[in-house]
Formats: sequence, C-alpha cells, structure tokens
Amino acid sequence: MAPSMLMEGGRNHTSVAMFVLLGLSDDKDLQLILFQMFLVIYLVTLIWNLGLIILIRIDPSLHTPMYFFLNFLSFIDICYSSSTSPRMLSDFLKDEKTISFISCATQYFVGCWMGQAECCLLAAMACDRYVAVGRPLQYSAIMSPGLCQKMVVGAYGSGFLGSLFSTVTGFLLHYCGPNIIPNFFCDITQIIPLSCSNPFISQMILFLVCIFVGFSSFLVIILSYGFIAASILKISSLKGSAKAFNTCASHLAVVTIFYGTSLSMYLLPSSSHSEKQDKLLSVFYVIFIPMLNPLIYSLRNKEIKEALRRMVKRLPHLLQ
Repeated sequence: MAPSMLMEGGRNHTSVAMFVLLGLSDDKDLQLILFQMFLVIYLVTLIWNLGLIILIRIDPSLHTPMYFFLNFLSFIDICYSSSTSPRMLSDFLKDEKTISFISCATQYFVGCWMGQAECCLLAAMACDRYVAVGRPLQYSAIMSPGLCQKMVVGAYGSGFLGSLFSTVTGFLLHYCGPNIIPNFFCDITQIIPLSCSNPFISQMILFLVCIFVGFSSFLVIILSYGFIAASILKISSLKGSAKAFNTCASHLAVVTIFYGTSLSMYLLPSSSHSEKQDKLLSVFYVIFIPMLNPLIYSLRNKEIKEALRRMVKRLPHLLQ
C-alpha cells in the first residue's frame, strides 16, 4: 500500500495511510479453523453478556448494587470484544489484512476506553464487596443508587479520558515508514515504535495514563481486599467466614484473570516472551476474558441461577 505524500515547508513527507496486521497465522487451512473457533467464542460472548444484562434488568431480586455494576461490566465486555473480533474474523477470510489509519485509531480508542473503564469498574466492585462484608448493616445506606450511578459514570469517564489522551498522543505522531503491526489488532505499544518522530512524550503520557487509571484501580482493589480479609478474620464462625468469602469469590476470580493477563502483556519486558507468546496473551486478554467474565459470575452465583430458573419458568406464559 503506497503511503500518501504531504507537503510541509517545501519538503516532501510520506505519511502512512494504512497499517498491515500480520494476524495470528499465514496458514490458510489454520485460518479457516481459527475463523470458526473465534466466531463461536464471539457469539458466546455476545449471548452470555447480553443474556446477563437482560436477566439483571427483568428480575427484581437482582436489583442490587453488585448486579448493577455487573450489568455495566457485561456491556463493557460486549463493546470490548466487538472492537476487535469482527475485524479479526473478516481478516481470516482476506489475503490482505490492511486497516486504514483512522480505523486503526478508532479500534484502539474503543478498546482502550473499554479496557480502562473495566479497570475502574472492577475497583468500584471491590469497594462494593468490602462494604457488603465489612459493613453489612449499613450496606444499603452506603451503596445507595445515587452513589452506584456516580461510580459507574466515573469509571466510564475515566476510561474515556485516559483512552482519548493515549489515542491522540499516539496517533498524532508522524508515521512514514514501516506499517506492519505484528498482531491481529491495533495495539498502541506496537504502533508507537513504527513512528518516524520522537515518541518520548507519547510514551510518557501512555505511562502516566496507565499509572493513574490502571495502577490506581489495582491499588484500590488490593486495599479493598486487605480490608475484606481483615473483616473475614474477625468473624468467629467458620460458616460465616466461608459465606463472606463466597460473596467475593467471583469478583476475585475476574480480577485475577484480568490483571494477571494485562500485567503479563504490558509490564513484563518484551525479551522475556516471544512474538507467539505475545499473540497468545493478546488472544486471551482481548477474546477470552470478555467471554469468561459472565460465565464466572453465572456459574458460581446461586442468585443468578435462581433468577434464570424463574425466567425459564415464565417464558411459556410470556410467549402465549
């Protein structure tokens, strides 16, 4: 794909108009198998998350702060998966896996927004779990609908601003030479090194966004679980302790998978893992986590199982 020409101060500058995504494999037969596999995963992601949103909305017993947050977490997972999966699926059927500069920036912006919003929302959910375990008698008063709404708006707003700063500073750099991204989606950490201009300011802003959004959210989660552990240790009965821990088990599993994968992707030095390992981590982080989140909450949660049974029993009456 020929780069476009720009004129600045009487000098010619080439500017990249397209990026080339290397994808997961060059093998045509393997690409067809991967297409079928990831199509199923994407459909399961959409169905499970959308089903969870509908179930939470229609069942009054799930109108609590925890499920209010879970409702928005499912929406984030749908948007996050949809920012990359359709493009990846279509690329499996193409010979040329190109993406325009604007489309690449848009894909990164949406994915980054949803990823950072999920960091903040998981932190809000950790605070909710602490209040449920540490202050059970004041839970309804503290976690009021107004506060929950403000926490969700804060999570989405923080993700939006963080993504906006990262996208603008990353894609305003001058790209004039190599345009090959060694992945199946637009990842800013792999795009910035392709720039022909000095990336220092962009890298610093990206680092600061990660600190303010990602690390601060992680710190809130760690502190919340520290307080939760202290509260559980104060419970005298073993049954009570087990019940208190069980209220946090699904959230803890989601946090462990989400942060474990993201820290492995972005904090470990690139020399510690190969390009294949990078792609595998990316697949798990971008494709599998949005599918796993609703499964973890659904399979481990008695209230959701009971709400699902009630909805299945009501279905014949609703269809009449």
